[in-house]
Parts: sequence; structure tokens; C-alpha cells
Amino acid sequence: MQMRMEALRVFAVGILVGWALGAVGKEVTGLPSCHFPAIFNFGDSNSDTGGMSAAFYPMVWPFGETFFHEAVGRASDGRLMVDFIAEHLKLPYLSAYLDSIGSSFRHGRNFGVNFRHGANFATGGATILRPNKTVFESGVSPFYLDIQIAHFDQFKARTTSLYNHAKSAFQRRKLPRPEDFSKALYVLDIGQNDISAGLSKKEEERQAYIPELVNKLSAAVQHLYEQGARAFWIHNTGPFGCMPVSILYAPNPQGTLDRCGCLKYSNGVAMEFNKQLKEAVVKLRADLPEAALTYVDIYAAKYALISDAKKQGFVEPPEKCCGKRVNGVDVQCGQKANVNGTEVYAASCENPSSYISWDGVHYTEAANHWFAKRIIMGLVSDNSIPIAQACHKAHHV
Repeated sequence: MQMRMEALRVFAVGILVGWALGAVGKEVTGLPSCHFPAIFNFGDSNSDTGGMSAAFYPMVWPFGETFFHEAVGRASDGRLMVDFIAEHLKLPYLSAYLDSIGSSFRHGRNFGVNFRHGANFATGGATILRPNKTVFESGVSPFYLDIQIAHFDQFKARTTSLYNHAKSAFQRRKLPRPEDFSKALYVLDIGQNDISAGLSKKEEERQAYIPELVNKLSAAVQHLYEQGARAFWIHNTGPFGCMPVSILYAPNPQGTLDRCGCLKYSNGVAMEFNKQLKEAVVKLRADLPEAALTYVDIYAAKYALISDAKKQGFVEPPEKCCGKRVNGVDVQCGQKANVNGTEVYAASCENPSSYISWDGVHYTEAANHWFAKRIIMGLVSDNSIPIAQACHKAHHV
């Protein structure tokens, strides 16, 4: 029954999207624009703009090929949703907190690190809870949510001190203004890797595991609120069971797939997390009276595209653009491998914009753009407020 209701809800989102496409960027709520001076982002590879690449291993070609024309630390062929959010709010792309050099792509948006309009604390592989394994063992980031929050605290204290002691406007030009921290938009997009790790847990273990995830995320929001944050844009987690990496390598997928070819069990766990997260956001609204909290149903946006891929001009899942499997050997996107004495290179597909999945785990720029247009308008937000008005508290939640 839960899956059926979810399908109906996603179908309704698809209908809404159809008539609302022309409204992108309009103040459909009648509320004034917030004019956010900065964005502070916390998350995993879905919104990492170079943190993990700077800290451990550089991203390689063909990552970044579509828009940046070079690898710039994003797990995609181009822009991520957070990039489109920044564009819509007329802000520069976010520099990664861990990157001391910064992006140098040839589009005039970022040349070197600039934190004047925010910072990105997200890293690929990041989790809400502290990971049990290291990045070298499993690709999991050591920069889990508590560490990202600690980085923000350090960033705020240090930049405020530098700004206040600077002797000229030139010295302050790449530093956030202290007063902007309370006016900024705080985006949280994390939980996918925790859900992936929780799929192997028994039912009774998950009953305690998911509330732990939600409580930890709520605690992060409360901490940021205590630090002066007021406008929060909180993403739930996407349909993990629709990712090629989940479907193609499931041990016995027959009989476990829904009408879109997604793994029911995996998506069911994601939906339970999302349900509890939404309840937590409602509670936070009561606990944090000065905060404007928007719960964004990323799951609905992603599932809507996946379920209607062909009509939207995309190759139907679970196809991925970059990466291949040769004689049982997985060759990751942009990597080389020796398969039966032959060197195999995993290049990208000819037309990434026709694919939803970039590398089996992450999304293409085209898919990210499709999602971003929906979330920016507030079509999948519980209070229906577009992102440009997200500093306003809704009275009709």
C-alpha cells in the first residue's frame, strides 16, 4: 500500500511539473525575494563541488566534460543541483571548504577560492553517522556530518576574525561578511550513503538505525540555528533502488522490482527515512520558532523523472553513461583495467544529456537540471515555497 501511494503521489508531482515549467524563477507565492547573500551546503557527493577531490583523490576526465570541460571535483559530467541553485539565486558556484586552490574552469565563474558568498562542506561518500570504515577501505568519507558542522564552526569563527581585523576592502573581498551568516541559505543534502549502509541491517536493527540518522540530522540543524542560521533547505534522500549500481548488481532482482524497474526493498528503506525526516522537520519548526525550514522531496523529483524517462527525452534506466562491465569486471568511469590481457578504458557515452545516470551512482548534468527546476520552484517542497523565498515561514504546512 505504501508503495502504491508513493507512485500516485509521484504521478501527481509529474502533472504539476508539466504546467509549472514556465514558472521557473517567478515569485509564485507572492512573497518578496530573500536575496540570500550566501549559501552554506552540507552533504555528500550529490552536492560536493570539490571537497573530496581536494582532500584525497582528484577527479579525472571525463568527469566535468559537458559544462566545465575539465574535472572540477564534481561527481557528474557537469553541474550539480547545488550549482543550479546558486545560479538561480544569482550567486557564484560554491568553493569547497577543503580546497585551498579552488576551481579554475573556463567559464568566468570561479578562479581560485572565494568564500564571500558561502562555502561547501559536502564531501563525496559522506554520511550522517560516523563511519565504521575509512575512505581507503570503502570510499566512505571521514568528513561525516558532525565533522562538516565542526568545519563550519571553525570557518565562521576564523573568517569573522579575519574580516574584523582586515585593514582594507581588498583584504575582505573573498571573506563572508559576518552579518551574512544569519541571512544565508543553509542547504542539507545527506543520508544516501547511510541508507545504502543500512540495507543489510535486519528489520529490528533498522527500527533503531533510521531514528538515529534523523535525530543526528536534527541535532545538526539545531546547532546551526544556535550559530545564527535561520533559513534551512533540507533535502530528503532519493530512490536508491533506482540507481543502476543497485539494480544491475542485485543478487536476485526478479520479483523484487516495481513497475519502473527499481528495487522495492531499497526504495522502501529510503521512504521510511524520508517519512521520519519530514516528521522531524515539522517538530523542528515548533522547537526553533525563528527558523524557516523547508523539507524538499528529492525522492519525488527523481522518481518522477525515472518513471517517465522516455517521454522526457532520456534513455530509460538502468543504463548509465560512463563506466562498463567487461567479462564480469567492473571498469569505473574514467578508469582503466586489464581484462583478460586487454586494457579497457571506461569512457563516457556519446550524448550524456540523454542519460539520467552518469556513472551508475550519480546523475548527469541534464538530470540534475531537470531536478533543480522542480525543487527551485517549490513543486516538491512541503510548504510549496520557491527557494528564492525560503527565508519566509509558511503558515500552510
